[in-house]
Amino acid sequence: MTNRDPIDAALDEVWLTLDELCALGGTHPQWVRLHVEEGLIAARRGGDQGWRFDAVALARVRRLQRIERDFGAAPELAALVADLEDEIARLRARLARAGL
Repeated sequence: MTNRDPIDAALDEVWLTLDELCALGGTHPQWVRLHVEEGLIAARRGGDQGWRFDAVALARVRRLQRIERDFGAAPELAALVADLEDEIARLRARLARAGL
């Protein structure tokens, strides 16, 4: 059994609408649509209610925006940078677990 942060556990259960994601992520719906259609942000179909986004998508929106803004990166490049940052974090965690 793991001791998860209650806030993290609660966020895992939250699904945001496009409007909520944009409000919390500080972006425009068209920006999100472009990134979802290009496969750069994960979205779940919510039936007649449109896309739904989880906390991971919200964090990714914020990261992609930061990378695109700070470095003038194209969306695809920003997504690659974010993916590489995630991979580095996973590898560092594995090294730490191995005591290296």
